[in-house]
Amino acid sequence: MTTLEVTDLSKNYRLRAGTKSTLLRAVKDVNFTLEPGRTIALVGQSGSGKSTVARMIAQLEAPTSGDILLNGKSFARHGRGLREYRDEVQMVFQDPFASLNPFHTIEHHLARPLLLHGKASGKLEVRQKVRELLERVNLEPADDFIDRRPHELSGGQRQRVAIARALAPGPNVLIADEPVSMLDVSVRLGVLNLLARLQREENLAVLYITHDLATARHFSDEILVMYQGEVVERGPADDVILNPQADFTKQLAAAAPEPSRNKRFTSVAARYAQNTPETPIHKEST
Repeated sequence: MTTLEVTDLSKNYRLRAGTKSTLLRAVKDVNFTLEPGRTIALVGQSGSGKSTVARMIAQLEAPTSGDILLNGKSFARHGRGLREYRDEVQMVFQDPFASLNPFHTIEHHLARPLLLHGKASGKLEVRQKVRELLERVNLEPADDFIDRRPHELSGGQRQRVAIARALAPGPNVLIADEPVSMLDVSVRLGVLNLLARLQREENLAVLYITHDLATARHFSDEILVMYQGEVVERGPADDVILNPQADFTKQLAAAAPEPSRNKRFTSVAARYAQNTPETPIHKEST
């Protein structure tokens, strides 16, 4: 059972303009605990610091202060400690086209983490594991995708490959940084349902970063609202959305679609709540 604890996490940047410099406090004293089988949504506008939190948890940025503990242990950002940490913690990036190398096949993208993390060896075993990963994200039949390159896939299919790559090391913690914001509206629900299914089946702890209150409410157990680098409100998803306390949360809630007035919103929300089963992805428009 893997638990990730974020304690007083802060990040400052020094901005220079000529001979002058100013201090930008991007993240200030953020605290939360990610537990197996639960999802925390980190919600906020662009520039609120939520993606900076994700990058620090993924060990892509060094915190200015605070700590990130995995099962009570702090890990170094370099060497064997980092590899051990990334066995457990993986990230799905916002833009699947930018996060996948256009020169390599889908098999290469999935085989590399399998080999680096010691999850497979030998061509036959690696190829079989790659097929299994593609099937886990509903890209079937796997042989239709394994030799393609990213530009030959739709946006939704590319993001499923990115999710499969994050799953390859066998993590217990998944960081999803706005995983559907770059996708066409018509395929967003399928990708979010995929993440919800994987969380249930594999008991993943998920940090879901978004600016979309509708998906935050129906995809997460707890919501943390960030504003100017600080958490201004937190609580169970329904409580935060239906009874917001902070002024900024009230503004976000007021800007969200009203379910009682929007049949399409109600339909989407209901499908999240019902955990609509997925069907294999063959062709998908963007």
